[in-house]
Amino acid sequence: MKKLIGLSLIAATLTVSMAANANAWTRDGYAWGPRGMSSVHASGTCNGQTCSRSVTRTGPYGASASRSGSASCVGGICSGSRTTTGPRGTSVTRSATISR
Repeated sequence: MKKLIGLSLIAATLTVSMAANANAWTRDGYAWGPRGMSSVHASGTCNGQTCSRSVTRTGPYGASASRSGSASCVGGICSGSRTTTGPRGTSVTRSATISR
């Protein structure tokens, strides 16, 4: 009986985990040039009325820049923000709200 309950809990956990990631996505890209390889990795998800994404770009010499942000709309008011971090670690955050 204990084994059945344990397996049921594991199955329930996996089901919730898969349901939570149903709207998630990832993308990877690579480019080779005379200076070496560059890459980009992007991922995002939507839960209810909120969507978010994150993108990291890495140049041929290993320097990376990233951007992450989210947006949500509730009752005709949409707001979002994003943070961009450059290869030297400097960050800039922008946000906006729009209503109809």
